[in-house]
Formats: sequence, C-alpha cells, structure tokens
Amino acid sequence: MADCIFCKIAGKEIPSGMVYEDDRVVAFKDLEPQAPVHVLVIPKKHVESILALQEEDKELIGHILCEVVPKLAKELGVDAKGFRIVANTGEDGNQTVKHLHFHLLGGRSMQWPPG
Repeated sequence: MADCIFCKIAGKEIPSGMVYEDDRVVAFKDLEPQAPVHVLVIPKKHVESILALQEEDKELIGHILCEVVPKLAKELGVDAKGFRIVANTGEDGNQTVKHLHFHLLGGRSMQWPPG
C-alpha cells in the first residue's frame, strides 16, 4: 500500500532500527519503546489488521508466532524471564497504524492489566 508507513519500512524506503528480516517478515525497534526491549514484527504483505487476515495468511501468522518471535526473544535476551506479544486491533484496541503488527515487549515485569 503506497501510503502505509510500515509498507515503506518493509520496502526499505524509510530507515528503521531493523533487527530481523526474511522474505515475508521484518522486525524493527519501536520509536517510542514501552519496555527495555520493544520491537514491532510485521508481515511485508500489507494486511490491515487481524480482522483482515485471509485463509492464505494462516501460514504467515504461524511463521511469525512460532518461528520469528521465539527467535527474536532469544536473540534479544528476553526468552528466559518472559515477554509479551500484543496485536492492537481497531480504534478501541489503539491500533494507530493500519498494518498488522505484533509488539514484542520484554526486559521488565509486565503488569496486568496493561491499561
């Protein structure tokens, strides 16, 4: 999508603190971190939100959650003590960028409720 900031980051049109990339996914440091470790994991394919996922996206989401996130958690040193994965969806979910993204947060105790 031409005007999507995350599509531009994935396409390397906008610089980011990229920490991971493969043929389907990129991960980069959040500009306003809410924890010592805070990266965003996004599909390169533009998908607006979890609600816009299609049948053919199941493998992509599995790749993100079962392969990419555990790899990043280990590389970023939050696997042993724990971390949080968040996907905000819609206005009330505080989704500010209309491109599916997962926040990986760690490096401190994650309290509940989050807010």
